[in-house]
Amino acid sequence: MAHWLLTSTTYGSWLPGDERGSVASVRERRPYDSQSGSIRVEHNLPGETYEPPLPGLWHASVAKLKGPPVRFTKGNAEALIPQFRETARYRGWELRAAAVMPDHIHLVVAAASECDPGDMLGDFKSYGSRALNRANPRPPSGTWWTARGSKRVLRNERALHAAIHYVLHKQKTALLTWPHPSEPPA
Repeated sequence: MAHWLLTSTTYGSWLPGDERGSVASVRERRPYDSQSGSIRVEHNLPGETYEPPLPGLWHASVAKLKGPPVRFTKGNAEALIPQFRETARYRGWELRAAAVMPDHIHLVVAAASECDPGDMLGDFKSYGSRALNRANPRPPSGTWWTARGSKRVLRNERALHAAIHYVLHKQKTALLTWPHPSEPPA
């Protein structure tokens, strides 16, 4: 059994070049690189710093948007949480904690070690989109989500408990979290 903290942002809510920094695949020249020219670097590993704010890149990213950024509402969260629970149950995973914020989600999930966390996140987002589309018009962009997301493996009990605490108690803008204190995880 393995555990993951899965995170995804809503469409257009955190773009490359963002003032908060961003996780991106960019070309850059690193001082210790002996190759001439630039190399593609992905700033997406644990402990690696975000890309610094790049206003030009951010403006170019905004210009490419196919619709306004997606912001979840309380009603969206009320549709997503039961769907995330159902998706986990259907797939044989254990959803340990979930939080829906206006611009992103966090899920703590336990599954067989051979499960691919990218596929897991994709399933949660796909089934979540279906639930959202049943109750809401599809966003002008055609999607609720960014293309990928963060898939952090939780290597021990301490990391697992820290992730659950983070998801349930450290989200300042949470629209809805699960489980509620009176409800056991499923």
